[in-house]
Amino acid sequence: MKVFIETYGCTYNQADSQIMAGLLKDNGIDLTDNIEDADAIIVNTCYVKLPTENKVTYRIQKLQKEFPDKKVIVGGCMVEIDGEKLEKVGPDCCWIGPHKLNHVADVVKGACNGNIVREHGFTKDSKVGLSKVKNNPYVHIIQICEGCTGVCTFCCTRFARGSLNSYPIEDIKKEAQLAIDNGAVEIQLTAQDTASFGLDTGEKLSDLIKEVANLEGDFRVRVGMMHPRNLLRDLDGTIDAFKHPKVFNFIHLPVQSGSDKVLKEMNRLHTVEEYKDIVNKFKQAIPNLTLATDIIVGYPTETDDDFKLTCDLLNEVKPSLIHLSKYQHRKGAISSSLKEVPHEVMKKRSKFLSDFKVEITKKENEELLGSIQKAVVVEKGSKGGFIAKSDSYLPIVVDDVNLGDFVNIKISETTATYLKGTVVM
Repeated sequence: MKVFIETYGCTYNQADSQIMAGLLKDNGIDLTDNIEDADAIIVNTCYVKLPTENKVTYRIQKLQKEFPDKKVIVGGCMVEIDGEKLEKVGPDCCWIGPHKLNHVADVVKGACNGNIVREHGFTKDSKVGLSKVKNNPYVHIIQICEGCTGVCTFCCTRFARGSLNSYPIEDIKKEAQLAIDNGAVEIQLTAQDTASFGLDTGEKLSDLIKEVANLEGDFRVRVGMMHPRNLLRDLDGTIDAFKHPKVFNFIHLPVQSGSDKVLKEMNRLHTVEEYKDIVNKFKQAIPNLTLATDIIVGYPTETDDDFKLTCDLLNEVKPSLIHLSKYQHRKGAISSSLKEVPHEVMKKRSKFLSDFKVEITKKENEELLGSIQKAVVVEKGSKGGFIAKSDSYLPIVVDDVNLGDFVNIKISETTATYLKGTVVM
């Protein structure tokens, strides 16, 4: 019995797939990288955006037609968000919900025996310390909690991940130490909102970061996305934790809009001034900080003036990474009852911000030309060479290194998306 796993979406979903692979292996079920050899195919879906929904829906349908003798098992957010649509596109598919990963071996065995097995629904089971099969042994993802405390009007992911469920710091430390002992040089702490960690248990993200960073070994810690509202609850403590030399100088802090009116209508529960205050305090404490943010273009109530305010904010805080999304209705989301912004208006705004994003990142990277960056080599490049991550978590293409090396790199070339350099002593 062999299983092929195909994964869509975020770092959290990647970790779910790694856990499923580990649990299958523990149960004597083989994994394969060749879909032709598989008896069963697991499609771990993402449902955060409409294009992704369309992509995974098409893929599920195509797999059933292309491989009628193989069993298709659907996992991920689609299972919890849109079972009605999944039933239509894959009436004979088995399901494995994101909260029922410990049942994955039973689902696979049942599917291969000709049964339609569907495990879904919510639990409070911990995902820390479970077996994992990783594609890259140098990068280890740890899910520190699942679910969130937010009620953003545009989001459907919260319907899949449920209410906040934080995992114990001691358990997270044990998994991190084991990964480091086995050669991992990058520990990624991930969640739907890492800043919400511990709000249900009395623990704090800042304490977790410090505890992990103080573990024995040579490694770096990358902290995943933080909601500004929850970060404000322990801003000074979190900034102090980020000062640790083993923590990447990188924050992913989605703002979504530069208009207080739109933020209120999105139910983001923070203001533009609060966002700017967070960024300014981080940059004052950590001068080489890389800021990543998310912007939704064309939220239904966004006017031209609101869009201008977003542009003004980005011009002021100058994020090194901007993830742009054109607004589209999502199943169950509160904002889906609103009238969408005309397509041409949204397209024009998106194009303007896309060009603006390239301009910002290109200038930011050009300022690093000739500098020497401390970095850790984490993966092979898709077009040759290796990818190292600087202390500011910027990707650097470099040759003549080994995976897992900590090196100094002199930057010889820059683009809007990456740096290139050579190792120096």
